[in-house]
Amino acid sequence: MQNVVIDEPYEFVPPDRKPFWAKLLGRTVLPRYLKASHGIESYEFIGADRLKASVDAGHGVLLAPNHCRPCDPMVLIPLGLLVGAPIHVMASWHLFMEGALQRWILQRVGVFSVYREGMDREALKCAIQILADAQRPLVLFAEGVISRTNDRLNHMMDGTVFIARNAAKQRAERTPPGKVVVHPIAMRYFFMGDLEPAITPVLEAIERRLSWQPQAGRPLKDRIVKVGEALLTLKEKEYQSLPSDGDLGARITRLIDAVLTPLEEEWVKGKRDADVVGRVKALRAAILPEMVEDKVDEAERNRRWRQLADVYVAQQLSNYPPGYFGEEPSPERLLETVERFEEDLTDRVRVHRPMHAAVEVGEAIDVPPGRDRGATGEPVMARVRADIERMLEGLRARRPARAAR
Repeated sequence: MQNVVIDEPYEFVPPDRKPFWAKLLGRTVLPRYLKASHGIESYEFIGADRLKASVDAGHGVLLAPNHCRPCDPMVLIPLGLLVGAPIHVMASWHLFMEGALQRWILQRVGVFSVYREGMDREALKCAIQILADAQRPLVLFAEGVISRTNDRLNHMMDGTVFIARNAAKQRAERTPPGKVVVHPIAMRYFFMGDLEPAITPVLEAIERRLSWQPQAGRPLKDRIVKVGEALLTLKEKEYQSLPSDGDLGARITRLIDAVLTPLEEEWVKGKRDADVVGRVKALRAAILPEMVEDKVDEAERNRRWRQLADVYVAQQLSNYPPGYFGEEPSPERLLETVERFEEDLTDRVRVHRPMHAAVEVGEAIDVPPGRDRGATGEPVMARVRADIERMLEGLRARRPARAAR
């Protein structure tokens, strides 16, 4: 399990609101960091003029991107610099706990913390103020977690529009009144190299971990599927004693329920959210507080850490969408799947390069200060989702000429 849950008292980490460091680090350190740590050697921004128009108009600007890779926030920083408005980003608190240097850099480029395991009023207040003041765009990742599925959008949480609407209320009451807009952002990554030699070492390492001989004679897709089925079967035996029947999607759903349902019975009276991320968040919020307050003995703390590890497994399983390969999966879908295998087994992912990042800015969506009580669902988020999915489809068709095929 990656160190995404911290059993220490939370302390809000505010952003540095001065743009000096964001501009300096974004233009000097960031390109080298993206290349060295994430293999991002080129990027392009489509529709940046839409964002610039909103910034120049003085609107409070919320950017709502999909969240498929850990480097997503860093890729968006040059977009802000391009339009003359460095961005702010809300990010999980655990990122600030991974070292003093990382914490310093994150703050200086405009990132601030949010506590995902409970209500974080300081983070909400900060986000609303950034939008209400309309000085710099704010990035919120509505999916809530990194999916590593670039062509699939997860459930998007309504907290994004809650923040935007509260800021819109404040701006509507000012003299002269202002408004808040949301720009959907589609982020699509392309692998520009030769795929098979890039991921074969990872597959061989996993196969050896399974005590197999390397399956070098199989087509790459079949090899990945075989490894995936083996890893799923091992987890089914761990949590269900026996493997399940049926297609992979049904098996994954049953396994997620086998992991989460007993915990929900113990911690949240069986209450279940509509999606796995919501279920995971509710369980963490119930399991963690007494650990943070040091109200449990060592045996109980160890038991709860094991439960939190189980919760993490369920969340990771949800990132293997059924039917993601299809008949002819793209190089990126194959790469993403192998990356998830490695991440789930080792908590680390090798850097595969060269990668190209394509970012498209959607049309501005006005955020009303009040909610339409007669509307079904959340209209703003429905529009955001539809626009991102449409733009992702368009970006797939814009595959760079040098990208792997």
